[in-house]
Amino acid sequence: MSPTTFHARLAWLDGRWQSDVLMRVGADGHWTEFVAGEAPPADAVRLDGPVLPTLVDAHSHAFQRAFAGLSEQRDSDSDDFWSWRDRMYGVALRVTPAQLKAIAAQLYTELLAGGYTQVCEFHYLHHREDGSPYGDELAMAMALAEAAQETGIGLTLLPVLYAHAGFAQKGLRDTQRRFRTDAGWVWRACERINAAGLPLVRAGVAVHSLRAAHAEDVRALQALVGDADIPIHVHVAEQQQEVDDCLAATGKRPIDLLADYGLDPRWHLVHATHSTRDEIARIAASGAGVVICPGTEGNLGDGLADLPGWLDADVPLTVGSDSQVTRGWVEELRWLEYGQRLGQQRRNVAARPGRQPSTAARLFDACVAGSSRAAGLDVWGLRIGARADFLVLDTTSSGLAGLPDAALLDGLVFASQGPTWREVYVAGQRRAIDDPGRRERFVDTMNALWR
Repeated sequence: MSPTTFHARLAWLDGRWQSDVLMRVGADGHWTEFVAGEAPPADAVRLDGPVLPTLVDAHSHAFQRAFAGLSEQRDSDSDDFWSWRDRMYGVALRVTPAQLKAIAAQLYTELLAGGYTQVCEFHYLHHREDGSPYGDELAMAMALAEAAQETGIGLTLLPVLYAHAGFAQKGLRDTQRRFRTDAGWVWRACERINAAGLPLVRAGVAVHSLRAAHAEDVRALQALVGDADIPIHVHVAEQQQEVDDCLAATGKRPIDLLADYGLDPRWHLVHATHSTRDEIARIAASGAGVVICPGTEGNLGDGLADLPGWLDADVPLTVGSDSQVTRGWVEELRWLEYGQRLGQQRRNVAARPGRQPSTAARLFDACVAGSSRAAGLDVWGLRIGARADFLVLDTTSSGLAGLPDAALLDGLVFASQGPTWREVYVAGQRRAIDDPGRRERFVDTMNALWR
């Protein structure tokens, strides 16, 4: 691409709205300069609305988009994460690579519409329906990469280490046969994806959970990764039963046990719903981050993360779409705060009086700051050297119309409804946030899966 200059009446720079901002993009699709208080030059692209940085969707299971909305009925005395998981396996056991590509292409288009321009795919659906490997062991991963490239979203693929069904169990259940991997498989997959040099695609690694990867598995993966500068993600302490089972099997809580492995800023704890302040202090000291998924955690009845604890300890924070019942960061941030308000019966829990009184701004800035490391990128946001990804707000949309400029971010997170972006850009290029052809392929896939 040719170097491009954009001009915005307002842009969210350095944690505040700044006026008349020139934003220059280099030929490589990365930011080269920001200048506030400048009139637009003749060759500038004038953006029709305030500009925000985008966020990374730091936790996604793309195939679960085909299950969203299909688990909201109860036919037994109780329903929780574990019963939902058993039903979710129904789609996991039947999706083909072609179907996964169609599902992911629709999902990734929706994520762009939701304000995400990079997605971290926590990918554990690897093998054929019978559990045997595909001729190309990465057939399912490549389906995700092809979907990302079709839609133009950035992708961080995280092949998952998944070896056991529980803390005290060896091996997997038959319903988990498509997930089976060991440390060597995961590391080879990561190396191969990164060596492919696919545009906007990179890889890290993931550990499904401490119940699915025992001590010898985690240590083996750590040895293979060594000092490689890649992200490492792990589900941890999502459900109270997981905490209880971990205590019974090991004598330790999951986050405490995970910290014993020796964490560093490459590690990202997904959910971390059930934590103690001592555990939070250990994670803060390590430099690791936390990925909270409020939409999914609410949908599954997981519980509420200690948001004030994580924020006050300055632990890097991101959000994720996870099971895909929510697919935009505005709703995730809204429910991240609303869960705390309901639990504590007070308002503006995440605000920091005297430093950042805006709840929306504190949460948004925290997630912008945490995005680069979660995705394995050097820098993120409206910063020199970052990929030139940004959102153009529609100030005529519901919840934003008539608001003073200073309140736009608050109105976006806590008062908006429906579409709020005029445009979404990745690497300086505008991306489509709706595609009838992709949606039609997705509908055909759903009909085939659930006929």
